[in-house]
Amino acid sequence: MTVSPAAAAIERPGGLAAESRAEVLDRAEQRLVDLLGAEHAEWSAVDPRAAVPVDAIRELVRAGGKRLRPAFCAAGFLSAGGDPGDSRVADAAAAVELLHAFALIHDDVIDDSDLRRGIPTVHVQHTARHRASGWQGEPRRYGEGIAILAGDLAFSYAAQLTQELPARARQVWSRMTSEMIVGQHLDVTVAAESVPDPKLARYIANAKSGRYSIHRPLELGAALAGDASAAASFEAYGTALGEAFQLRDDLIDTYGDKDTVGKPVGADAGQHKMTLLVSLAALRDASVGELVRAAEWDAAALAEALNGNGVREEVERRIEELVAEAKGALATAPLPEEWKQELALMAEEVAFRDH
Repeated sequence: MTVSPAAAAIERPGGLAAESRAEVLDRAEQRLVDLLGAEHAEWSAVDPRAAVPVDAIRELVRAGGKRLRPAFCAAGFLSAGGDPGDSRVADAAAAVELLHAFALIHDDVIDDSDLRRGIPTVHVQHTARHRASGWQGEPRRYGEGIAILAGDLAFSYAAQLTQELPARARQVWSRMTSEMIVGQHLDVTVAAESVPDPKLARYIANAKSGRYSIHRPLELGAALAGDASAAASFEAYGTALGEAFQLRDDLIDTYGDKDTVGKPVGADAGQHKMTLLVSLAALRDASVGELVRAAEWDAAALAEALNGNGVREEVERRIEELVAEAKGALATAPLPEEWKQELALMAEEVAFRDH
């Protein structure tokens, strides 16, 4: 059997906790394959054009990714005593990945990104297709329209997979989706206003990324298992690790390798994103403040300035503190010891990754 993208993304030596999580992720992966395959077949039978947004989602899912959110959903469920064979956890984990696909496809339009997971983004592919075909209308608007609809369809599929979940799990799902969308709105707005506000930047990072990547998937899994006893611990762990996750994203976008990351680096600067990294630097260093007040940001100059004023090192130290804080939240959590160890390892993998 070939190794699924999910298993490949998280596979490492581990005990029963890691093995049961990998089992759930494999079934979630198959759920994605089956759902998108069935949708492709249904809409292709109507007209080949009708399957285009389905195929855009399929291509993005097949391209890989870390499967981070499904992994935390599975961990929340299993650590709360859920049965690994319960089909609902595979549905929930697959739904979280489709929610992520929705966010990525739309985010690439918002940020005008040309690569995602090493392949052209949806809007770029369909802009090029329109132009090459000599169709009527404006190619860019067409490409962005296809991407918006594909993202909407991914959101619809995610909702479809969660409709049979218990009431508490659906409440967590609703909160997660609204937090992510409002956080993304604030991210766009603050970038337009170019406001260096570390407190707001921290909130945005948690709302649009950290919470829906770690805290809410954990909470969703536990709610599905019917055990909320670790809710406070999951919130403390997820909040700290979510911020570390986003800070690492900021560093990767500024200093990462494009081939390793699978998408353009320096995109945040290109879109005037007032990340926590940039907000801290702008308030500390007048030269950075001048760079972010410019009509167009110089990504290379900004990266050099951040290297020279100690903010990069400060952020690395902050990530280490946040990982320690996340692990500390596990110490008193009402969880089996093997799951405390597994979640501690997951925290290190999230915070110290290179892509």
